[in-house]
This record gives sequence, structure tokens and C-alpha cells, in this order.
Amino acid sequence: MGDRREESNEQVPGKPAGVVQQQQAAAAQVRAARAQQQEPAVPTFHQKQSSAAAVAPAPPVTTDVPNWQGLKASVRERNALMFNNELMSDVHFLVGPPKAAKRIPAHKYVLATGSTVFYAMFFGGLAENKADIEIPDVEPQAFLAMLKYLYCDEIDLEPDTVLATLYSAKKYIVPHLAKACVTFLETSLSARNACVLLSQSRLFEEPELMQRCWQVIDAQAELALNSEGFTEIDYETLETVLGRESLNAKEIVIFDAAARWAEAECRRQNLQANANNKRRVLGRALYLIRVPAMSLEEYANGAAQSGILTLQETADIFLYYTARNKPVLDFPLVPRTGMKPERCHRFQSSAYRSNQWRYRGRCDSIQFAVDKRIFMAGFGLYGSSSGAADYTVKIEIKQSGKVLAENTVKFFSDGSSNTFPVWFKHPVQIDPDTFYTASAILDGAELSYFGQEGVSEITLGSVTFQFQCSSESTNGTGVQGGQIPELIFYA
Repeated sequence: MGDRREESNEQVPGKPAGVVQQQQAAAAQVRAARAQQQEPAVPTFHQKQSSAAAVAPAPPVTTDVPNWQGLKASVRERNALMFNNELMSDVHFLVGPPKAAKRIPAHKYVLATGSTVFYAMFFGGLAENKADIEIPDVEPQAFLAMLKYLYCDEIDLEPDTVLATLYSAKKYIVPHLAKACVTFLETSLSARNACVLLSQSRLFEEPELMQRCWQVIDAQAELALNSEGFTEIDYETLETVLGRESLNAKEIVIFDAAARWAEAECRRQNLQANANNKRRVLGRALYLIRVPAMSLEEYANGAAQSGILTLQETADIFLYYTARNKPVLDFPLVPRTGMKPERCHRFQSSAYRSNQWRYRGRCDSIQFAVDKRIFMAGFGLYGSSSGAADYTVKIEIKQSGKVLAENTVKFFSDGSSNTFPVWFKHPVQIDPDTFYTASAILDGAELSYFGQEGVSEITLGSVTFQFQCSSESTNGTGVQGGQIPELIFYA
């Protein structure tokens, strides 16, 4: 079930294609290599092939240039001149798949001073004296990125090759480069690639990156599960995702995502993507989906008609919804807890004096920033101060004028000074140290409560919010008072 065949040529950004089962075996070999200081053999990353020009050796420095050494003021500059250069090279690497390998020159001394693996390879007790060393499992461009760091002390990362570079840095135990790769991946992390990066972070044993991936997947679960990358994860990662208690997703979304993964897995295993084969490749992971936690309508119109469930399971689940004596099911019965939303309340009091808040299509807006990544789920708004009333509101999150999310929703105000939550369709990722604009345009009862005694900075747990007035606010909302009293978020 977990066996993964060769993938199609279509690539998921940030993910090196390859054979996942072989990658997992390779990870174990990398760990063994750390202990033995021997070079492991691992599978090829079939990323976009580097052009010949990208990996061609630099023009050699020759003695025809007088005192070329004296033109470079530092050891780093002189070493940089030797990067990818034939001059004085005493080893060559054939990097990449055998039929497309690139021959890259290097200098044993430089490599051995930067990597314990290279030291063992060239100067250890089992040192080999080959003129050409084959490295079929590493992307040439990634290998050059590692060499550039070892020669020049420069880190040059690209989205298409950063995972392959991380693999190369892990294989040859170059920890500072590996850390830079992880940092690069964290900054580019989003719901679109979180599942792929989770799979790779498990393979590369990067717990911090794994934790960051889980934060995104939990908070933006439906976006992550509906991403193309979710269908490319390995079986073990699939199990961890489907079994996750804190996913903020409807169970029917989780079921549909698992079905799409199964269809992709059938293609990878050269199987017809019918219901029986989908069930077969899902295996025990199917029973991590909390089918009875769906609404009856979601189940009847979705999972029950998928063909993935057996006829007996389909009937028993219907009985579970409707019968007094409920059958025993193999699926978990209790809904997932999801993530608990937190609320940042920015006013110390509210009021409804003669200068009550009015709307008439005007915009209430405030700017905010945080010091760590969060996910904005919605706002808490004040409602009517003249009895119960219905409101329609358009809410937005913007950054530098770009609309990141918007939604038009209705809410009922019971006439109290309570705040009433309104939600975006999906939580919005808010990056640290950047100001965002939160806006609301309400349509409903003219007179409402409003906040006062606002504060410009609030710390909730590990998150600090800063507020400042927004030029888009045309209804009087600002730091000191007005609407949008609460920001509802996941941290």
C-alpha cells in the first residue's frame, strides 16, 4: 500500500519527485552514514534538469595571468576562484543519473575541511583513490550549491532545488547549509505545499520544519487537503494526516481528499482507478476517517456513493445515523476537536451613548501586526444597541493594498453589548512583522454599540498584536474606539 511508483512529469513546486519508498530507505542510510562517516547510496531526485551551461566548469585560471593569487585579498576569495574550476582539481564527480551525469571538478582539501563525509572519503581509513566519483542520487545544481557554500561561504538557494540541496547537505553532513535550507522552506511554507514539505521533513528528520508544517495544515486544513501536493505524499504521511485530531476541516473534505490521494496512488501503481483499487491502496488509513462524524446529508451525498465503502459498511453507517440500536462500526465516532480559536479584544469597554455608531455603507478599518505567524479566522463585531437586528457584513483582510481574503456573511445581534463572530471561508495566514488591514462594511440597524479605551499593543500568550489607524477607515474606527473589537485567530 505504501509502495510508490515513478511519478508523472508534472511537478509540485518545492517537491523533488522520486520514489518515496526508496527515499525512506535512503534516510536510514543517511543516519548510518553520520555514525560511520561513509557515503550513503540514495535515490535520484528527478527535478528539473540543470542546463549544461549551469554546471559547466568555470574557465580555468592559468599561469598566463601574472600573479593571479595576488589579485585576491582573502582566503575566501582565492577559494572562490577554485569553485567549479579545473585548475589544480584532484577529483571529479559524475553527478546525476548515469545517462545525464555532469562532470564537476573539485579539490579534496577544500571538501574535506567542510564535510566529515568528504574527509572520510578522501583521507579516512577506507579512503578511495578514484579519479571520478559517481553520485547518481544528487541533482547537479544542488551539488553545485553545496560546493559553492564549501568554497565561497555563500548560500544560493532556489525554490526548484532547495529540497535537493537540503538532501545533499544532509548526505554530506554540512549542517549550516542544511539549516539555511530549512529556514528557506519555512519562509515559503503555505497551505499549497505544507503536506509535501511535511512528508519531506519527516524523511529528512527536521522536527522544527515538521512542526511548522503541522501549524499550517491544522489551521488551513481544507486548503492543504485540497492542494495538489496532498496527492503526492507518501503513505505514512497520509496516515499521520488522516489521524490528526486537530485538523480544522469537515470530515467530508477529509474523505474526499483521501479518495483523491487514492486515485493518484492507483496511477503510481499502474492500477485502474476504480473504487475497489482505491480502497485497496488506502488500506488501514481508510479507518482513520471519522465517517460517522459527517452530517447525514454529507454522508448520503458523498461517502455513501463513493463506492469505497462496502455495502455492509454503507448500510451500517446509515443505521448508525437513524436507528435506536446502533451497529458497531470500525470508524472513529467522535468528531475531531480541531483547533481552538483565540480572540484578541482591543477595547477595554463599549458604549451606546447618544453618539451611537452608524454605518450607511461606510468602512470600519484597522491596521494590525503580530510578532509570530498566526492564522486569522474572522472578526468579532458589535451589533445593534436598539434591540435585536440582522446584519449583513463584508469583511476583508488586505496587505499592501492586496486583498488576501474576503467574505460576505450575515449575523444576528440580540441587542446586547456582546461581540458576534463572523468568519472567513478559510483562515488567512498572517506573517510576523508586517502590517495588515482588517475591514468591515456593515449593513443593518443604524445604531450599534462601539468600543472605547482601545490599546495599541496587546499580548495574548506568545503572540503580541500592534494596532494603528487605517487610512481606509471612513466610519471613525481607529485604535482608540469604534468597530472590529475582536480579531479571531489560530496560533
